[in-house]
Amino acid sequence: MGLFQRFLVLCMFCISSVVGFGVDPALRISVFDELTLGEGFDGVTQVQGFHGESRAFHFQGTSREVKAPAEVSKRTVQKLKGKNEFTVLATLKQDHLNSGVILSIHHSEHRFLELESSGQRSEVRLHYRTRSHQDHTEVFPYSLADDQWHKVSIAVSASHVILHVDCNRIYERVVEAPYMDIPEDTSFWLGQRNAAHGFFKGVMQDVEILVMPQGYISQCPDLNRTCPTCNDFHGLVQKIMELQDILAKTSSKLSRAEEKMNGLDGCYCERTCSVKGVVYREDEGWTDGCRNCTCTNGTVQCDAVSCPPPQCPAGTAPAYVKGACCKECLSVCLFGGRELVEGDQRAVRDSSGRCLLFECRDRSMHRVVQSEPCPELNCPESEQVALNSRCCKVCRGHDFCSEGHGCVEHSDCVNLEAGDCCVCKDGFRPLRDDNAYCEDIDECAEGKHYCRENTMCVNTPGSFMCICHTGYIRIDDYSCTEHDECLSGLHNCDENALCFNMVGGHSCSCKPGYTGNGTVCKAMCDGLCQNGGTCVSPNNCACQQGFTGERCETDIDECVDGFVECDSKSTCVNLPGWYHCECRDGYHDNGLFSANGESCVDINECKTGRNTCANDTVCFNLEGGYDCRCPHGHNCTGDCIHDNKVKHSGQIWVLDSDRCSVCSCQAGQVMCRRMVCDCDNPNADLFCCPECDPRLSSQCLHQNGLLTFGSGDTWVENCQQCQCLQGQVDCWPLPCPPVDCEFTVVPEGECCPRCVTDPCQADTIRNDITKTCTDEHNISRFSGSSWIKHGTECTLCQCKVGYWQQPQHHNRK
Repeated sequence: MGLFQRFLVLCMFCISSVVGFGVDPALRISVFDELTLGEGFDGVTQVQGFHGESRAFHFQGTSREVKAPAEVSKRTVQKLKGKNEFTVLATLKQDHLNSGVILSIHHSEHRFLELESSGQRSEVRLHYRTRSHQDHTEVFPYSLADDQWHKVSIAVSASHVILHVDCNRIYERVVEAPYMDIPEDTSFWLGQRNAAHGFFKGVMQDVEILVMPQGYISQCPDLNRTCPTCNDFHGLVQKIMELQDILAKTSSKLSRAEEKMNGLDGCYCERTCSVKGVVYREDEGWTDGCRNCTCTNGTVQCDAVSCPPPQCPAGTAPAYVKGACCKECLSVCLFGGRELVEGDQRAVRDSSGRCLLFECRDRSMHRVVQSEPCPELNCPESEQVALNSRCCKVCRGHDFCSEGHGCVEHSDCVNLEAGDCCVCKDGFRPLRDDNAYCEDIDECAEGKHYCRENTMCVNTPGSFMCICHTGYIRIDDYSCTEHDECLSGLHNCDENALCFNMVGGHSCSCKPGYTGNGTVCKAMCDGLCQNGGTCVSPNNCACQQGFTGERCETDIDECVDGFVECDSKSTCVNLPGWYHCECRDGYHDNGLFSANGESCVDINECKTGRNTCANDTVCFNLEGGYDCRCPHGHNCTGDCIHDNKVKHSGQIWVLDSDRCSVCSCQAGQVMCRRMVCDCDNPNADLFCCPECDPRLSSQCLHQNGLLTFGSGDTWVENCQQCQCLQGQVDCWPLPCPPVDCEFTVVPEGECCPRCVTDPCQADTIRNDITKTCTDEHNISRFSGSSWIKHGTECTLCQCKVGYWQQPQHHNRK
């Protein structure tokens, strides 16, 4: 069969394997089947889905609790526990602008795996725990909440994440790897984060978790392009031809080398062995301790001495003799019901405490008379130890090894409570059962080494060495590589990361105090920087303008701290990160918008009709207000006109348009104010007074997942002002002070624009079409207009109010 025919067969095989793509049931978690979703969950009904091959369910309302039973959660956790490769799949149609959780696996406040779709922000969010035990949210800007069907998959493989929508690869990122050591009592929810938050509204179908990295292929089989293209095939043929040429050249060289080696057969060079200063010739043998050694081709080869079991006659027993490797038959003595061999001693103490010492000699026990008294001990009696082989006691911890021992070759003497014993040194094993003689373990020959790629294992006494192959450099004790990418600078590690050279490449690890995947490392600040602050180095926050504190947690009150002097007709109002001089009641700005409030002028409430005087009184304008005066001789009621309704003097009411504002009529004038919140009052209106809501369910989690806010709390995050209201977070653009200038720029690290004088540095220009520029050919251009420079195709020019700029070159095709 030719190569082309083989290629066609290969492609047919690949096509069939794609069409027949299947997943091992042990790797599949079918969420609908696990939760038996069709059985009695309020707020969930079975409906027609995207296709009729599987069931689809409509999720609606906020009174549902679609939570897996404990045994189902435990079974799911067991499949995911410790895995760093998995794929979440779902086919869904989410209601327009709905923000909800597709599925959530969390324990307490820690989300180990949660997929969320935000219609308000047009985002897909993946929440998980990192290996550094931090909560992390990876945000993918994409809108699923458009009331249309979408196939969604998010595949995780260690630190690699891929998002597919409708079989299109939308995002592919390197992130911090997930930590999937999930506790067994973890909660598993579908269509909501918990019983109170994150309710998904819409239809879901085919929600699955596959414990594999490329599970999206089961949803979109066409993505499984495993067949080679024609170009791949031709490249493969070319490579085979190159290999055939290399093989022919190598065979020729090998043939010539064999001819030269055959010519060496007539030569004889004897190689000798040198051991402990003694030279041995080829095939010469000798005994070294408990080993029989031979010199073979210049290398010493030793084998343990084989000791046949001794056939001892009656009255004798096998025992080790000093200087001998194998046991020998020695005469025995019976003493106290036990057998002792020649030379053994035993101490016996009578009823009076007197000690008698006996020794086995010539098959009988003989008394041994001590020539010297026992030495005086310098330890208390409770620390004295009586021995069965001598009459003299010793102190606990006595050094028996110093008195002489039988540990000979590669063996160490170790003191015990009442004697000593022999222990083989590290890297050696015993040649006999008392460990007196030990031999080296050849870790290289027995495969008990840790040498890795590009190294050769060399045995050493008690250990081994990993020697780099020629031309390679050492990485560590066990591996070598061709190049040191860290030393040469050919790496992609972050400046705040450590580079580790590895076989075939390198690895990056963030320095202490920084977090990331090594190629990107960000400083860590304990507690995190608040109000838009940036962590610039470990535990060091750079605050945005208007904030201060170690964590940028304090808003600078420019009004209180004396930074601002507002005009008497205005009052200083502090805002998050800035301030402004706001005209007092009874004043309005004349359109000049001066920073200190000098542009505030009096409002003539009487002429503008912005007064509440009743018909029986006369409006009289005052500086910053007005007065309802009763004409001389009249008896006025002091009533007020509010929203075309008469309010009696002294009357108090709540605004129809704002139930949190209370108004009163006082001598013809309506005074309104916000309701005063008394959190000690159990009947306080929580809608108007969210700060009085004590429920834990009304608390909110900060976007970083580490801070908790109570209902009514506000904070600044990513140039947005956020507020927690009864468990739901609402964010809106941070209000910025008005700028009365033509050219503005938003400096790096700030949120609000500042005035600049150079139009070429501006981000935003207030274009005035009454002003023009004159280009290089004396042609007038209106402010804000752009044109291609004459005689070029790639130079774009723009008129910026009295200037003309040649800002950038474009590649035009």
